Amino acid sequence: MSASAFLRALKAEGLTVVEVGDWRDHNRNHKGPWGPVHGVMIHHTVTKGSAATVDICRKGYSGLPGPLCHGVITKDGRVHLVGYGRANHAGLGDDDVLRAVIAEKKTFPSDNEANTDGNRHFYGFECENLGDGKDPWPAAQLEAIERAAAAVCRHHGWNERSVIGHLEWQPGKVDPRGFTMNSMRNRIRDRLK
Repeated sequence: MSASAFLRALKAEGLTVVEVGDWRDHNRNHKGPWGPVHGVMIHHTVTKGSAATVDICRKGYSGLPGPLCHGVITKDGRVHLVGYGRANHAGLGDDDVLRAVIAEKKTFPSDNEANTDGNRHFYGFECENLGDGKDPWPAAQLEAIERAAAAVCRHHGWNERSVIGHLEWQPGKVDPRGFTMNSMRNRIRDRLK
């Protein structure tokens, strides 16, 4: 979908969207293709403070240039669009998991390989949270994650099994920590009905 269609889809799902800078043209497309896109990946940021979180997800940091996702979901439930196109969020992950996402299987295989470019195949939402298992996930933020993922799925005709956590994609990743992806997929399933 185009950047404009992405924005429309998020707003149509009832989200408060903040457009940050030149988000429509801010991407890493010069490093490789974006697409075909097959799913949505959810992350936590390991940051505190909405302004700082949005800034780092837009600009990146030394060793990992931004954008680090397409949208940043802050604790207040707003979605800050920081990039569109290829973004440095998924990294290398498991080709078996990608096949399961494409097939929308009910269960995912173990992510025991890092042999496939996830930045090419997934929309990414970074969610403001310390990722320590103690930092709370406010209801408004969880609802925004649900709505954002559902918006993308609805546009593409995907179901909830096209939404995964980073921890299901790349060996050694733990995000998002503090809620389960199965519980989030159940919420997305119910919203898509």
